[in-house]
Amino acid sequence: MNKAVSPWLALVIVLTAPLLSVVDIFIINVAIPSIKTGIHASDAQIQFVIAGYLLGYASFLITGGRSGDHFGRKRIFTWGMIGFTLFSCLCGLSQTPTELNTMRFLQGVSAAFMVPQAIAFIQVLFTNAKERSKAFSWFGIALGLAAIIGQVLGGYFAGGHFFVAGWRLIFLINLPIGIISLLAAYRYLPETERHSGTKMDVRGVFILTAGLFCLIYPLIQGRESGWPWWSFALLVISVFIFTYFFYDQRRKKAAGRALLIDNALFGFKDFNIGLWAALFHFMMHTCYLFLSAVFLQTGIGLHPLIAGLSFIGTGVLFTLSSIIAGKLVPRYGTIVLQVGLAIIMVAFALQIVYFKTGAGLLVLFVLQAAYGLGNGLALPSLMNVTLRSLPPAFAGAAAGVYSTVQQTASALGICLIGGLYFYFLGRSHSVQLAYHYALAVQIGCGILVSIMLFCLPKTAQSNNTTHVAE
Repeated sequence: MNKAVSPWLALVIVLTAPLLSVVDIFIINVAIPSIKTGIHASDAQIQFVIAGYLLGYASFLITGGRSGDHFGRKRIFTWGMIGFTLFSCLCGLSQTPTELNTMRFLQGVSAAFMVPQAIAFIQVLFTNAKERSKAFSWFGIALGLAAIIGQVLGGYFAGGHFFVAGWRLIFLINLPIGIISLLAAYRYLPETERHSGTKMDVRGVFILTAGLFCLIYPLIQGRESGWPWWSFALLVISVFIFTYFFYDQRRKKAAGRALLIDNALFGFKDFNIGLWAALFHFMMHTCYLFLSAVFLQTGIGLHPLIAGLSFIGTGVLFTLSSIIAGKLVPRYGTIVLQVGLAIIMVAFALQIVYFKTGAGLLVLFVLQAAYGLGNGLALPSLMNVTLRSLPPAFAGAAAGVYSTVQQTASALGICLIGGLYFYFLGRSHSVQLAYHYALAVQIGCGILVSIMLFCLPKTAQSNNTTHVAE
């Protein structure tokens, strides 16, 4: 890259990675009914379209970050973007649910390699603390915009008539964006210094992936199959795999070998509490966006495009309130997050009352926007309050663990709360009743997050990761 090129141009290029990765979560939500019909998928298979992506994402995030250190961040960003673009196209060409879910998993794996490089590039390109903080703010804004873009595009493609089924364009649209990003990266993105001493814990990756699969797959497929013996067996096996994983990591650390997760991280009380808060928050957040998009179409009968447009207020207020929270949290601490959670739970309670057949569109849009307002105050700063008490030496590893928990929690939310929704839908044949039960559980998750935040120190100090979200 020409050294005269502005780091802000390089930032625009690398931000295509988190932008695409988040768009491909949100763009699916509104299009779920169309995909289910178009590919003849069951409820469990359609849940896995989202959960499988998150599973691949969560399993390889830490490895993706360390790969950039070892092989070079530009190289891993480039190969991750190539993989993401390729598997996106294969998703769009899939003919069966199995093909689609396999490609979605691999798409998530690709995202896990390209997204950490964006965060690493911000650290490398912006050495001035003020500019770095501003760059991370744009990272958070990009994620908020991705939510808007994803929901609207999902509704537009799912509800439109094109030369191919609209839901296929949801994936195929990544092709031109990926090509432009790759050409720009080749021309303008610098390569960073490699740390050849960094080793890869390949075995740890496979153990963690196996444990997550044995946990998530039976939670999705078990309900639809009537909870056969193998579903419980896999859940028990997942416990043994996770136990062995942490034993294996402890043994590798004692031997001075490469490891995936440093167990010393879990010796910090505030970090552990923050991880539990993140777990329940992302279970609530991801599943809410999934189920509300489904409910607006199958429960209220909105056109996919209208359902997608209903999330514009959510995304706009999320972006604005996350910027405001970044300024308030250093001064007022976790109380800002508590206010956000209170707004979220009130919005959920009002949705139970007003989200009914025939409800006015204005009411629907206002309550969706209220959720975005509350979530912007809580979600972006959650990473900050979780990591703020850790010594600087643990910052990189802790961010990787946090991101892994975030994506795993999102998958669990789809599995558990989404599974509850489909369970009550099957028993009562009432979309409205099933959605209300799911909202009640999400309120419970919000209460648990609030309790965790009460256990954390109230004051917060500003750091550069405040706006890393979703």
